[in-house]
Amino acid sequence: MSRRLKLFCYALAWIALSFVATLLIANLSLGNKEIDKPLQRLFSVDSPQFQWVMGTALTPPMVGGNQVQALVNGSEIFPAMLDAIRSAQTSITLETYIYWSGSVGREFTDALLERSKQGVRVKVLLDWFGSQLDDNLLEQMRTGGVDIHRYNPRAWHNLHRMNHRTHRRLLVVDGRVGFIGGAGLSDKWTGDAQDPEHWRDSHFRVQGPVVTQLQSAFIDNWIATTGELLLSLDYLPRVAEGGDASAQVFTASPGGGSKSMQLMYLRAITSAATSIDLSAAYFIPDEVALKSLVHALERGVRVRIIVPGPHMDSRLVQHASRDLWGELLAHGAEIHEFQTTMFHCKVMVVDGLWVSVGSTNFDSRSFSINDEANLNVYDAAFAASMTAIFEDDIRQSRRILLEEWQGRSWWTRTLGAAATLLESQL
Repeated sequence: MSRRLKLFCYALAWIALSFVATLLIANLSLGNKEIDKPLQRLFSVDSPQFQWVMGTALTPPMVGGNQVQALVNGSEIFPAMLDAIRSAQTSITLETYIYWSGSVGREFTDALLERSKQGVRVKVLLDWFGSQLDDNLLEQMRTGGVDIHRYNPRAWHNLHRMNHRTHRRLLVVDGRVGFIGGAGLSDKWTGDAQDPEHWRDSHFRVQGPVVTQLQSAFIDNWIATTGELLLSLDYLPRVAEGGDASAQVFTASPGGGSKSMQLMYLRAITSAATSIDLSAAYFIPDEVALKSLVHALERGVRVRIIVPGPHMDSRLVQHASRDLWGELLAHGAEIHEFQTTMFHCKVMVVDGLWVSVGSTNFDSRSFSINDEANLNVYDAAFAASMTAIFEDDIRQSRRILLEEWQGRSWWTRTLGAAATLLESQL
């Protein structure tokens, strides 16, 4: 091989390596995650200032007149969602990270197709990576009039964004009834969490003006994917009040700036005066979140956390999570591992007044990489109902004490330390 050809080959190899390195850095970047120290405590959750900051400074505004119903496990979640779809008269919008083939996928596909054939406008946005739907089901929906698209599909022009996924679970029917939570459209979520084959999760049915914010969250990603703007009354009707709760739909995406999900969680933790109850399917707090929780414990706030136990679906995440518990346990936090099945809930209740539910995990990926959506509810009655559900989950969990954590084997410690090196991507 001539010297000139060798130089040319070296140059090509260098360009290829540089290209791969650039893609890797772009995909592993945490985006706009700029909060590197705990927030100053300025007010408590029961203060009007808390509502103002959560509903004005962070946006969108808190709106009153809403009704929020908790749906516990697939035995309640799927019938409620399917009933709403089958009653649709004008529009259905669905955005989800997980839509898998199986009995649940088939049932939702049939319901969406039936409504589409009756003239209802059906828009479906599936994450390219998370959803595993057979081609024949996709083709049936497309030929049946369902407008279905993949979010951020693999393509040469967006390889730098392959790690950015929509993790949201949103369903809006007629612009008046909405659903949000942690459940995916998969057979794993069927049943009542009675065994390891049926996951524990919560989802939420919403009525009232805040449904318009749910719809707006869908529309944002629909525009980004298709370029189509949905502004007709079929999607955005005037919605009457349906209850007494104040609520907002809080969204986040890479580069979201002031809409940082991390900031929302930190503000709630910092404002807590009496209690924080956190249901966390994937609990990998960064240094700032850990310090914020420790500061809450130091000022007398009761902190209780429920995480998955023996039936965790990701052992790597579990090792990374457990490695971070020491300081929390030493300061009196209660950490409980759910025993029956995979625990997939994502709920925070603060001071028996403020509740956040949705798709967001308590980790850097949800805070900085994924597109997420949470419903924040400021209502004592709803908070009390969520606390009751939390207490029931604790009864099915095992508390981990500091002595047990300190007695981990050297191998477990090694695995945990290694896993935390990847915590931003777990």
